Amino acid sequence: MKMKDFKKKIIKKIHAIGFDVVGFTKPSVDEITKKKYLEFLNKNHHGEMRWLERHYEKKIDPKKMWNKVKTVVVIGHNYTPKDNPLKLNNFDNLANISVYAQNEDYHDVIKKKLDKLQCWLLNDKGVESKIFVDSSPVLEKYFAQKSNIGWQGKHTNIVSKKYGSWLFLSEIFLPIKIETKDILEDSCGSCNQCREICPTNALSNSYSIDARKCISYLTIEYKGPIPLSLRKKIGNKVYGCDDCLSICPWNKFASESDEKKYKSIGKNMDLEFYLKFDEQKFNLFFQNSPIKRIGWTRFLRNIIIASGNSNNKNLFGHIFKHFNNQSSIIRGICIWAIFQLVDEKIKNKLKKQILSFEKNKYVLYELKMAS
Repeated sequence: MKMKDFKKKIIKKIHAIGFDVVGFTKPSVDEITKKKYLEFLNKNHHGEMRWLERHYEKKIDPKKMWNKVKTVVVIGHNYTPKDNPLKLNNFDNLANISVYAQNEDYHDVIKKKLDKLQCWLLNDKGVESKIFVDSSPVLEKYFAQKSNIGWQGKHTNIVSKKYGSWLFLSEIFLPIKIETKDILEDSCGSCNQCREICPTNALSNSYSIDARKCISYLTIEYKGPIPLSLRKKIGNKVYGCDDCLSICPWNKFASESDEKKYKSIGKNMDLEFYLKFDEQKFNLFFQNSPIKRIGWTRFLRNIIIASGNSNNKNLFGHIFKHFNNQSSIIRGICIWAIFQLVDEKIKNKLKKQILSFEKNKYVLYELKMAS
């Protein structure tokens, strides 16, 4: 079979399986990109995501992931929501969860589709392959731009003229050479809306991000106490942040995703609903969700911070019950949240009560800072 015909058949199969866009590129990374990525790591802009350091060599050389690779096939799956997520920022008592976590875990959804593609390649075409979904050490946004799927916007995510900022990416490595196209030109122009809307100024420089300030990083990847200076800026967000994606003008061309497993199924409940959870209920409620990955303690930390930002004094009792949590991070954040909601008289009373039983230095530090 001619390579041109083989390429057409792959594209047709990828669309038949349910993906929306596909591109092809060579498995090489240019020197400028390698340098920029190393600078990102050296500045510690990746925060505590140490695996990015460990996987640096694999990131910049796909052949260290699979030495047979000759073509990287980049696949995009549309997850455009029905409504603009920015609307959710206005509801103080809402537990605001990122669009991508509103239903089933996209890793699982995409992996099942890629498995079908991989079986087809091997059984029908005799071509072996390797598949990757987001969590693997692949410079997926770089290859997405290089394969003509879109361009890397000023918010550092891929932007498509057809799907805006709403594309999940995955890759399949092939051991055969397939014709590729030139890189798509950047079409952000003078627009800076994504940078300007960022609540924590994590996008202070175009086309780069300081993850240590990013709400998605803080609420998902970061395990410690969220810095005092950023807590109020988090607002009602309890898992991720879509602000920089949602504001992108190219979204006006995107149509709502056809994938039923991406459609919202009521995870954006009010804060009180989640404050009543325990670990068992958390694991059950989020059993098929990417949220389960961060664990109960991190999720509860996020819920309590959002509660402190809610101006809802009725949440006081629901937050207070978590003072018996074994995690010092939870007890410390309870102090901060409650002290955002109550008057000085109650603060003084609580301070005496907490000092009578609390010995943890971090928790006492939170009490000192809140007093």
